[in-house]
Amino acid sequence: MKPAGTLLLKRSEVAALLNLHECMVAVEQAFRLHAEGRIAPPGILGLHTRGGGFHIKTGLWEAGRPYFAAKANANFPENMKLFGLPLIQGIIALFDAENGYLLALMDSIEITIIRTGAATGTAARYLARADARIATICGCGHQGRISLRALAKVRPLTQAYAWDIDREVSRRFASELAGELGIQVEAVDELAAAVRQSDICVTCTPSKRHFLEHEYVKPGTFVAAVGADSGDKQEIDPRLIASNKLVVDSLDQCAAIGELHHALDLGLITRENVYGELGQVIAGKKSGRQSNDEIIIFDSTGTALQDVAASALVYERAIASGAGAIIDLKE
Repeated sequence: MKPAGTLLLKRSEVAALLNLHECMVAVEQAFRLHAEGRIAPPGILGLHTRGGGFHIKTGLWEAGRPYFAAKANANFPENMKLFGLPLIQGIIALFDAENGYLLALMDSIEITIIRTGAATGTAARYLARADARIATICGCGHQGRISLRALAKVRPLTQAYAWDIDREVSRRFASELAGELGIQVEAVDELAAAVRQSDICVTCTPSKRHFLEHEYVKPGTFVAAVGADSGDKQEIDPRLIASNKLVVDSLDQCAAIGELHHALDLGLITRENVYGELGQVIAGKKSGRQSNDEIIIFDSTGTALQDVAASALVYERAIASGAGAIIDLKE
C-alpha cells in the first residue's frame, strides 16, 4: 500500500511516544541482531566547525518491516550560554527500506537522549556487578538524568552522587532525582571521593580533557563513558582504558571518535586489546563480567543502530495513535 505521506513529529510528540523501558528493549535487540550478523553495520560521517560540529549516522533495522534511518545532529556545547539553544539539535529521517519511501521526519533530541541512556542501562545489565548499589553521575544534564533512571531499572541502587562543573545544576539534579527514584542522591564537589565509593560511574559531559583519573576507580567498578562522541572529546584517563576490560558499542566508531581513540593515539592499546562489542556480550559470543573485582569500561559513542530502532518504535506508535502531522513533500 502506498503511504499517505510523510509523518512530521515534534520533540514533544516524540517524548510522549518513547519511554525508556521500551527503548532499552529495542536497543538491546539492535545490538544483538548486529552481533549475529542479521543487520548491517551502522555508518557515520562527522564534520567539525567553529564552536561545534555535525554528524550524520545511518542504520538499518528489521522490526516486522525494514527501516532505514539517517540522523543529522548538530552538537554545540556553548549553545545554551550563548544563544539559549540546546546543546544537541537535529532531525531523523526514517525510510521504508523496501521501497525508499520517506516515512517520517522527527526531531532527534529526545531519541538521542533516551537511546543513549538505554545503551547505558543495557550495558550495566550485562557488565556491572549484580549487587551494585552506589553510582556517580558526572554531568547532570539531560543525559545524566536518563543515565541514572536507566541504571535504577537494572541495578538495586540505594545512593548516587551527582557531580557537575555547575554546582547549582548538580544540586537541582540531586533534589529532583532523589524524589523521583526514591534513593539518596547527593551533589558533590570532590569527584575522586565519590567515585571511590561507587560501584558504577557514568561520564556524560562535553569535556575535551579527561577528568576521571585511573586512581579514582576501585576494583569491581563499571564505568560507562558516554560523552566522547567526537574525536576532540575526552573524559577518561587513557591509562584506565588501557589497563582494564574495554567493551565498545562499535569498535570502528570508538577507534575513530571514542575514548578508545585517545588510548590508541598514545600507543597504550591496540584494537586487538579491546575485549569486544556490547552486542557480542548480549548475543552470548563474549562473556560479560567474569569476576567481582574486574573494572569494566563501556565506551559508548552512540550508534545509528540505536537511532533506527528507537525511531522505528516512535513511528509505529505514532501511526497507531494518530500523533503528528502528515505532509506530502512531492506535491
